[in-house]
Amino acid sequence: MDLAFSAEEEAFRREVRAWLDAHRVPEPPSGTDLDSHVRALREWQAALAGAKLVGVHWPEAYGGRGLTWIHNFIVQEELARAHAPEIINRIGVNLVGPTLQEHGTAAQQHRWLPGILPATELWCQLFSEPDAGSDLASLKTTARREGDTYVVNGQKVWSSYAQYARWGYLLARTDSDAPTHKGISALVIDMHAPGVEVRPLRQMTGEEEFNEVFLSDVVVEGASRLGAENDGWRIASTTLSHERGTSPRQLVVHAMLLDTLLDLARTTARDDPLIRQELARAYSDIQVFRLHNFRTLTDVLRDGQPGPQSSVVKLFWSEMSQRMHDLGVRLAGPAAYADPDTVGVEGLVRNMLYYRAATIFAGTSEVQRNVIGERSLGLPREPRPLS
Repeated sequence: MDLAFSAEEEAFRREVRAWLDAHRVPEPPSGTDLDSHVRALREWQAALAGAKLVGVHWPEAYGGRGLTWIHNFIVQEELARAHAPEIINRIGVNLVGPTLQEHGTAAQQHRWLPGILPATELWCQLFSEPDAGSDLASLKTTARREGDTYVVNGQKVWSSYAQYARWGYLLARTDSDAPTHKGISALVIDMHAPGVEVRPLRQMTGEEEFNEVFLSDVVVEGASRLGAENDGWRIASTTLSHERGTSPRQLVVHAMLLDTLLDLARTTARDDPLIRQELARAYSDIQVFRLHNFRTLTDVLRDGQPGPQSSVVKLFWSEMSQRMHDLGVRLAGPAAYADPDTVGVEGLVRNMLYYRAATIFAGTSEVQRNVIGERSLGLPREPRPLS
């Protein structure tokens, strides 16, 4: 097993690092001025895309470099090390783009892919519903076929940056008589169309990037359907596998968080054997997480997309993250609450609150365990009766 990058890949890393050193990385947002934050992030992504540092593994025809997933992995590592914020159009780049390249027609790819990397057109994901999150196949939003169009009615929730999105990637039920997984279609919806209403949701961090979306008789062209009618579940499976396991950002962010935890432990003069054990576990977790990332990357290089092992990555990092952030707030003590923005890489309390949702978004831990059991380990869906 060789976990070293090649000489060419290391040369590419130096190129990325040099560009980041020469350009000002945006500061983390202050307060809750989301409009200014989104505007700054669009400018930042446009600058990255101008240097062809967004979607480097995408075809050159759509703004990429035609490189490999390894090169994309390197870019994400270097962005995280530079404390650069996540790109604003990550739904488009990380989820919609790979799905369009896998399942879209040539016309759909030509229409939608060019605007994704430079963030000229933002995307949102319209999957979850109030009663269909973990059990996504039970979604109730309908798309009724009328000639060459669909008429969509329903409600979606937890849609990041939907209030700024030009397009939405929607799952809707097109056959109410079919089994739940068989009657769903994937549609691209114009977020400016009549009947689309977006309502921001205030989170306990004070931020409002999540939204609920109400769809009332929204007309969608049949040409905006991805794949065949009622084949949306298979198409969404491609999307979800990418959502759970192709970016090393969380690895680098939490490696930096470990440095913060060690500094806090030193400055608070704690000589507590239990704290030492928790720090040792955090260090071990990060090393295991690194190997999980490389395994998922190997799957992508071999098969073109992540397999069910991506659920291992999502399950592992989300629970690791909550443990590490809880430890950080305990180590910082009252100072973390008195002046949270001065403690840690981006504010320990804010991140501790934010990552409480890590075991829910992108599929709950319970869902990930089911995927691992059924698709990786081959366990039965229902317990076998005892003989």
